[in-house]
Amino acid sequence: MDAVEAGARSFTDIVRVTGLTRTTAHRLIRSLEQHGYVFHVGGLGYALGPRLLGLATTAMRELPLRELAHPALERLARTTGESAQLFVRDGDRRICVDAVASEHELRTIVDVGAVLPLTQGSAGKVLLAWGPTAEAADADRLAQQLATTRRRGWADSFGERAPGVASVSAPVFGPGDAILAAISVSGPASRIAPLRAKAYAPAVIQAAREVESALRG
Repeated sequence: MDAVEAGARSFTDIVRVTGLTRTTAHRLIRSLEQHGYVFHVGGLGYALGPRLLGLATTAMRELPLRELAHPALERLARTTGESAQLFVRDGDRRICVDAVASEHELRTIVDVGAVLPLTQGSAGKVLLAWGPTAEAADADRLAQQLATTRRRGWADSFGERAPGVASVSAPVFGPGDAILAAISVSGPASRIAPLRAKAYAPAVIQAAREVESALRG
């Protein structure tokens, strides 16, 4: 992708700049094109795609939030012993803008920049509970979950996004009580079991309040 960051390049130019073989370059470009990271511009060659540009825009927009929230994420990961993440909404999906990994050998890892569905996982429920709705396969069930999330002030999930993974999330509010982000802990369901998820909620909520305080300055 570095080869096209300054503008569209022909396939021949990409091969020359990267030093890749034509076969390897073709395979990589095809994969990037399928995922929306590059696209072909007729007569010009390949350019950065809309998905990558969208991620870059979101990252730049959320950079202050990420910087201010990071200390709270580190404390949350240390307090709970689980991985901690910060998610923001981007249309009908959520993006991880910061993460701190657990020190356990068995842990969940969510990469910064990961794009995940809103309708799966506790962070998605939080972003939906205080934000615009989204289409879901089981709308009635989701509506009940969002009502529970608003009543409790936090959400949990078990094996929704990936088998064996559980999480607990809370909202981060900004001016006018508009939701800005969701802060989460995630880990193996063997540690964050349904009956134990409630024990994680106070630490997650406290981390969210710390982020809000940092945002207020």
